[in-house]
Amino acid sequence: MHLKRAIPVYITLAILILALPVLGSGCTFIDQKVVPEVASIIENAAKLNATGPQSVPNVNVKLPADFEVLSEAWQALNDNYVDKSKLDPKKLSEGAVRGMMQSLDQFSSYADPETHKLEVSNFEGKFEGIGAVISMKDNLLTVVSPIADSPAEKAGIKAGDKILEIDGQRTSTLSLIEATFKIRGPAGTTVKLLIVHEGENEPVEIYIVRAEITDKSVSMEMRDGIAYIKITQFLQSTGNDLQTALTQAIDQGAKGVVLDLRNNPGGLLTASADVASQFLAMGIVAKVVDDTGNETVVPVKSGGVGTHLPMVVLINNGSASASEIVAGALQDYGRAKLIGSQTFGKGSVQVIHDLSDGSALHITAYKWLTPVGRPIDGVGLTPDITSDLKDEALVDFAVQYLNDLIKSELPEFAVG
Repeated sequence: MHLKRAIPVYITLAILILALPVLGSGCTFIDQKVVPEVASIIENAAKLNATGPQSVPNVNVKLPADFEVLSEAWQALNDNYVDKSKLDPKKLSEGAVRGMMQSLDQFSSYADPETHKLEVSNFEGKFEGIGAVISMKDNLLTVVSPIADSPAEKAGIKAGDKILEIDGQRTSTLSLIEATFKIRGPAGTTVKLLIVHEGENEPVEIYIVRAEITDKSVSMEMRDGIAYIKITQFLQSTGNDLQTALTQAIDQGAKGVVLDLRNNPGGLLTASADVASQFLAMGIVAKVVDDTGNETVVPVKSGGVGTHLPMVVLINNGSASASEIVAGALQDYGRAKLIGSQTFGKGSVQVIHDLSDGSALHITAYKWLTPVGRPIDGVGLTPDITSDLKDEALVDFAVQYLNDLIKSELPEFAVG
C-alpha cells in the first residue's frame, strides 16, 4: 500500500509529527504502526481509494536501467573478491539501500531491523538514554535541546552543541539514525561524547551515564498574576494537560499567559493542533505540502479555554518542529508576540516505510508551512522581540512585559 496516496494528507498529518526524544532524531515522522488507533483509518482510506477514481497506484515500480550496475557489481565481487566469506548478500543489500538514502536529504535515512525495533519503542513514552534531542544541521550532528533534569542537561549539554564523536567514532561516518541509537543504551551504562559547545572552538570530552528518561509535558505556576506555562514536548496528553492548566490558571485569576516553548523539540501534530487551539478561536494551525505541491490545512479545533487571555511565547534555537508549528500559528494571527531567539527550523515530515526484513526507510515526504504560508525548514521563526536573556531572567522579562501591555490596554491581543 502506498501510504501517501491511501490516506488524505490532512488525516495522515493528524497522526504523528515527532522529534524523537532521547536522543531523538529531531525528525518529523508518520507511521501507522506507531499509533495503532489509526490502523482502521488507513485501511478504510485504502478501500475507498481502491474503488474510487483515485485508486492506489501500483507500487511495483520498474527499476531504472541505471540500477543494472548493482547486478554488475555483485557479479564482479563474486568473480573476483578474495574472501568470499565476506560476500554476505544481506549486508551488501543493506549497504546499497543505506547508500541510496544517504544520497538524499539529511533527514531521509535507513534503519536496520534492530534499529527500527528500538526506534518504535521510543514512541512508548519512556526510554533509556541521555535525554537529549539531536538532529542534523549544516550536515553536523547537532543537539536540538536537552530534556529538563536529564543526564544530558546535568552533564552540561546545551542546545546548539555539535557532537563530533560517539565513543570514539566520528559522527561524520554515521547517519542520523545510527548516531541516535549509538548514543542510546541501557540505564547505568556510560557513553563518551566529543562535543563542541555553541560559540566555542575547542572540543571537550563528556562522559554521560544513561538513565530512564521520563518527561512531564506541561507545568504551570502563577507569577504576578500571569500564568507561566512550560511545555517540554508535545505528547498525546499535552492538549488535555494544557486545558487543565489553563482552567486552573483562570480559576486563580490569571490575567495572561507566558507560554514557554524553549528547548522543546516537538512531538505529535495532533498535540500541536490541540495546544494552538486552546489559544485560537478559529483559523488553521499549519499548511502541509506533499511531493506534488498539493497543499492541505490542519484546522483549529473549537472549544479553547484560553482564547481570551493575552499572551506571549518564549522561543529559542531549541524550539523545533511542533513547537514551531504552534509559535508560527500564534505569530501569524497576531495572537502572541514571540520573545527570545531564532528557532531551530525543522519544517519537513518523514514517512516511515517498513521493509520486508523488518528494516525501514525514513522518507522525507512533506513540508509544512505556517498559516500564511511561511516556510520554516532551514529558516526557523524570527522572534518579534529578540532577547539574549536566559532561563529565569527571560521569564521575568516576559511576565513584566505582558503585565505592562495589559495595564496599558494596548490592542495587542484581540482575538479573531
